[in-house]
This record gives sequence, structure tokens and C-alpha cells, in this order.
Amino acid sequence: MRRPEQVDQTTPASARDAVRELEKRLLGADRTMKRREVAAAAGVSILSARKIWRALGFPNLGDEEVFFTEVDQGALELMLGMVRAGTLTEETAISLTRSIGQMTDRMVVWQVEALVEDMVQNQKMSDPEARRNLVGLLPELITPIEELLVYSWRRQLNAAVHRLALRAETGLAASEEGRDGSEDDVSLPLARAVGFADLVSYTSLSRRMNERTLAQLVQRFESKCAEIISVGGGRLVKTIGDEVLFVAETPQAGAQIALAMSREFAADELLPNTRVSLVWGRILSRLGDIYGPTVNLAARLTALAEPGTVLIDEQTASTLVGDDRFVLHPQETTAVRGFGDINPVILAPGAGTGLVLD
Repeated sequence: MRRPEQVDQTTPASARDAVRELEKRLLGADRTMKRREVAAAAGVSILSARKIWRALGFPNLGDEEVFFTEVDQGALELMLGMVRAGTLTEETAISLTRSIGQMTDRMVVWQVEALVEDMVQNQKMSDPEARRNLVGLLPELITPIEELLVYSWRRQLNAAVHRLALRAETGLAASEEGRDGSEDDVSLPLARAVGFADLVSYTSLSRRMNERTLAQLVQRFESKCAEIISVGGGRLVKTIGDEVLFVAETPQAGAQIALAMSREFAADELLPNTRVSLVWGRILSRLGDIYGPTVNLAARLTALAEPGTVLIDEQTASTLVGDDRFVLHPQETTAVRGFGDINPVILAPGAGTGLVLD
């Protein structure tokens, strides 16, 4: 997040007025307050205020820098007000704020690059020219994108509420093997199907491609993965270059997604094959990511899978036995680092059409 004086120094003189007008619209007011002034006006200590600002991704500021607006004061009062009221602990308030700061930062970078790419590709602008012209285009996009953001957040929260109420019964016994006690006492509370998919030979491909072609390949891979996961009712956890991590509520749903990925990428002439893995087990969900041995095993199985195949473990396979939509091909026992000997199983499509993409 740039300070206003940095923008002035790096922006051509002809565009400074447009940048200032855009800033006023985005921030909702002029910058008139220093950090101690806004903290005092909000009735909080500078220490508490800095915790919120750092969670949002604000830069380090000196006492004399005029950086804040009255809108910033209202945001500070809003978040810390919930702490004062006892609705949230300070730690939880900071965690929620960090989730917003990190996700919106990534979202804005993604959106800016998508718009620049569009101008370069379809309007034949140079990259610097496209970035300059974007300042003039953004005022038309702010309101619709903002409304879409709120709409999407509400839909995603509603979906999360439904997931909270859903207990994946199918395959639950398999995830509880070797554990005594009730489901409520388990240290990893969520039973989920965890899947990985990665592009084969990505490293060698990336060395032979220019930046734009490589970016298009990665975007196509991520977009197709996101579509398949969405259609299958799963959730895309994260993408890491040539790799995608996803979860599903049941082993059957996860298996359908994994098979669809393998099928779709094998048929795509512009993308290499994928290796896909799936493991049903328990996980811990924190900070938008997932953790636990189930995730680690899924990652290990991806490395073992042959191109164009889906590899699962024996326990996951046991939850799919008797379902004619899936064919299971047991493989030789294999030593897996951190897990000892496991019995991998190749998952193949059986009866039915599998996931149908529009």
C-alpha cells in the first residue's frame, strides 16, 4: 500500500489529478489525520491500533505522516468496538482483520493484472501504457466490483453455514479407525476428502516458455481446476503455481472431482497431463488453509502418481468399495516418507458419466 507522496513521485504529471480523484473516491475522504490522532479519536491505544493496521497490511508510519481519513477512524472503531463489547477477543479480531487484509490484497493484484492483460491482448497496448490507462477505467468498475464482492462474500458465508450443519456420514468409520472416544474429542475435528493436482513437467515447460505464455498456461490450469471443484461441490483451498489443493465433504465427492480433473486435463491439448491424489481423513482448518497428516499424505501420493492417474490410499479406497461409479486398482506396497509402508490404489472411473461440466 503506497503512501500518497510515493504516488506523486512515480506518477507522470499528466495523471496525478486522476490519481488524486480516484484516491478520494476509494478512501471516501481526504487524508487529514496522523496515526496518533486517529487512534485517539477512536479511543484506543496506538498499540491496539497498530495491530489492526498491520493485520490490514498498512505500511509502517511515522508520527508526522498524514495518512488516515475519518473513514479509517470509523473502521478502527468498528473492529475494536466488537472487542470492547465482548463479541470478539482481540486475538480473534486481529485474525479476522488479517483474513480480510490478505485476501483483498491478493484479489486487487489479481484484478489489476487481469485488466492490464486484457488491454495488452485485446487493445494492443504496451504493458506500461495499459497500466496508465487503467487509472481512467477504474472509476467505471469500482461500484460493480464492490457490489459483486459483497454478494460473493454473503454467498460464500451461507455455503460455509451449510457446511457447518453437514456431517459427512459416508466413510466416517474409516476416518475413525484406531481412535477411541467420541467424534467431539478428536484433535483434528474435520473429516474431509483432501486432494492435490499438479501439472506434469511444469518445471521443464516453464524454462521453454516466455512469461506471457507461462502465465496463460497457469491461468488456464487454475481456471479449469476451480470450475471442476465448484461443479463437484468442493472447495479450492489454494493454488501454488503448478499445484492445486482442494477439499470435499465426502470421499465420493472428492473422488468425482479428482477423476474429472484427470479426464479434463488429459483431453486438453493446451495443457500437460496432471497427477492427482485424494485422501479421506481428518484435518485442521486455520487461516484459510488446512493442516494435518491427511494433507501431508495427499501431497506425498501426488508425487508417486503416474501422469494422467488418480492415486488414493487404502483407507480412502475402503470408503469407495461397492460404489459402481469407481473402479479400484490396488498397487504394490510402497514406502512413503513420514508414513512408512502404505498400500496405494489407482482410482479409475466406473459406471456413469462422472461430473458433467457445462
